[in-house]
Order: sequence, then structure tokens, then C-alpha cells
Amino acid sequence: MAQTKSKRHKSALKELRKSLKRRQRNLLLKNKIKQLKKQLTKLIQEKKPDEVKKTLALFYKAVDKAAKVHYIHKNKAARLKSAAARQVANFLSTTA
Repeated sequence: MAQTKSKRHKSALKELRKSLKRRQRNLLLKNKIKQLKKQLTKLIQEKKPDEVKKTLALFYKAVDKAAKVHYIHKNKAARLKSAAARQVANFLSTTA
């Protein structure tokens, strides 16, 4: 770590480190959810039911983890999961 001014409080420096770690974690969660959502839509368009089911489970897992660490609100997590489930259900009913 670079030289710091002696007038900074230890607690302020620690909070800075914590916020950087949280930011990194939040970016990973955000990108994971976005990537899985896009992948799910793409698989539905390509009409691959087996892979859609697997991706839906991974999407649920990512959204639940994000809600667990308070990255997103639990109600938003429920909305995301519900929308994805509805999309998959419509797809599966048309292919069956």
C-alpha cells in the first residue's frame, strides 16, 4: 500500500478497504446475474429446453446469493425469479 498521511484515522482507512471489497463483490454479482439472464433468453430463442432448465437453476442461485448479501432487495429477487420462471414456463408450454 502506498504511503498514507499520518492524519488519517485508522477506522477511515479500514472503511475504505471494506468499501473497495464490497464494490468488487457487488460488481461480480451484478455481472453474474446479467450474464445468466442474457444466457437464459438466448437459450429460449435457440429452443434448447434442457439447457434452459439448468440455466434457470443457476440464475435462481445467483439471485438468491445477491439477496442474501443485500446486494438486491429480497422482493426484487422474487420479481426477477418470477419473471424468469414465467418466461421459461411459456417457452416449455409451446415446445411441449
